[in-house]
Amino acid sequence: MASLVGNAVFELLKRETEETDPEDEPEAGQKEIFSSRALFILIMLLIAALFASYMLQHKKIQAVHETVLSIFAGMVAGLVIKLTGSTFIQNVVSFDYLSFFNLLLPPIILASGYELHQANFFRNIGTILTFAFAGTFISAVVLGLFLWLWTRIPLDGFRISFVEAISVGATLSATDPVTILAIFNTYKVDPKLYTVIFGESILNDAIAIVIFDTAQQYRPDGPKGGSLSIVSLFEAIGLFFLVFLGSLLIGVVVGIATALLLKYTLVRKFPKIESCLIILIAYASYYFSNGVFMSGIVSLLFCGITLKHYAYYNMSRRTQLTTKYMFSALAQLSENFIFIYLGLTLFTKTTLVFKPLFILITIIGICAARWAAVFPLSRAINWFIRYRAKRRGKDVTDELPHSYQVLLFWAGLRGAVGVALAAGLAGPNGLALQATVLVVVVLTVIIFGGTTARMLEIMGIRTGVVEEIDSDDEFDIETAANGTYYKSTGNAVGYVPQRGSSNAVGLSKAGSRSNFGSYSSGNSHSPPVRPSGPTSRTNSVAGQREREAQQNLLGGSDSSPSYDELDCSDSDLPPAARRRSPKRRASPPHGGDPRQPQRPTSHATGDQAASSEGALSAGGAISQLFSGSSDEHAAWFTQLDEGFIKPKLLLDQNQKGSNGGV
Repeated sequence: MASLVGNAVFELLKRETEETDPEDEPEAGQKEIFSSRALFILIMLLIAALFASYMLQHKKIQAVHETVLSIFAGMVAGLVIKLTGSTFIQNVVSFDYLSFFNLLLPPIILASGYELHQANFFRNIGTILTFAFAGTFISAVVLGLFLWLWTRIPLDGFRISFVEAISVGATLSATDPVTILAIFNTYKVDPKLYTVIFGESILNDAIAIVIFDTAQQYRPDGPKGGSLSIVSLFEAIGLFFLVFLGSLLIGVVVGIATALLLKYTLVRKFPKIESCLIILIAYASYYFSNGVFMSGIVSLLFCGITLKHYAYYNMSRRTQLTTKYMFSALAQLSENFIFIYLGLTLFTKTTLVFKPLFILITIIGICAARWAAVFPLSRAINWFIRYRAKRRGKDVTDELPHSYQVLLFWAGLRGAVGVALAAGLAGPNGLALQATVLVVVVLTVIIFGGTTARMLEIMGIRTGVVEEIDSDDEFDIETAANGTYYKSTGNAVGYVPQRGSSNAVGLSKAGSRSNFGSYSSGNSHSPPVRPSGPTSRTNSVAGQREREAQQNLLGGSDSSPSYDELDCSDSDLPPAARRRSPKRRASPPHGGDPRQPQRPTSHATGDQAASSEGALSAGGAISQLFSGSSDEHAAWFTQLDEGFIKPKLLLDQNQKGSNGGV
């Protein structure tokens, strides 16, 4: 099959070269045909990459990862296109940094924030920010100085300025999370190691962009044309802190505003409109932040976190499932497409100038820079944690043991953000530097990404760790007879009929609805009885109409459901998964149905939460906030969040939009 597809692509490209002169610009009709051929090639490569991913997971092959196969597939296709000499298609499939930043990167960032394990992320936020800020700065400076000093040696006649060296250092200080984290997911690596690598790789993209933009301002033709100094780099770090805080504020404000919009309107009655609004609002935060010189990456990340933490529980059930599937599917497509894109560009971008010796030195340089960014900072973090624990009279182990430090070093493979930034390198050395960055990114993904699984075994990293997290993930829920919904592992979730309960429904109760309150679903009712059989979830509208007819025949209701009620019905969806809390499980309210899952903490009022922790004065609360440990800070925020912010401000308690809904 692969050979047939390859022969077909070769014949199409050969026909294109025979029909047109490479020196002539194609006409409008020809452009449409050639663009269709280029898009067909890209889509076929995506299909092949996704099918290869399926085979790897189905056969449990862990020696090679799908991203490596995507790069090789792109390289093979790029070589075929180059040999045919089809210049127009080469230009279409070559890497475009605007397409990357505006189309391919946002889905990955949004899915990362939306599906983030928030407890682990904020529990390790100090370590993450240390590597993201200080680690990226150290990596950029060390690599820049290394390359600048190397080019002072007249070996291959290649000489770059200090501004160009720091710019390359910034582009290659942005690490890529896709390959490493996918392997970690497969092996179920310790959540702390996973979270630190994930958080660093997401946030250091933003600071790498700031360092690169600052360095580019000092080009001879830049707005601050002159020599770049170390003081200028510290200026970039200070600027990034301002940009980071401003971008974080934009993302959080957009997420909270979305939660309020869903709370005070009835848009949940129209799930298709609601889903579109959620997606568009999230993307708007990214483009608005970029448009006002903030970091769209940071804004979109924290917008996704805030949407999942607050707005998610005001959404209809159908929108909850739609957004989870949509964001994950778009991220999967973007990730595979990016690596195919990189492989294609190696051969289709004809203007690149390759310097083999300089590329080899750059690979050595990024290893040295990564070592300088990981091991000294890890020792500093371990010392600080031990020092703080000793002051409290406690004895703790290293926050980052040596095996974790080695994996942090090994996870420093470079990603497509660096390639996109390198497109801004101009001047006489610009094409050579762009080629260097591209080759280094591809090689690090292949070498470091391809050997991560083996490195986990060598370092004895704990794998197979399964955390029971507080989540509403319905992806793996399946239906069985008698209305039971269960996970494939056999652990029942959702609605489970109690033993001895009858499945019969009285005639007087036909068509009636129970109103159960739960934050796990905006459209929160789950029918007490699910019909068994393969067609129970296939046609919700037909089932609703059948129940309507039954109501009319039995005289159980005087009114029939409206079209809006039929449209927003979730009777064909599985009930929401039970939400488990590691701290306590709330008892059902008096008179309530014990079978209905309850949200353990969000129904507590602010006074109840305060009384459970003991009465504190305002001064005592502020003193506890600033003097307590990180665990005490987390408990303080959880008490405020679950006891006041969610139930009093942001979440719709009755789930019917009665708070002045419009």
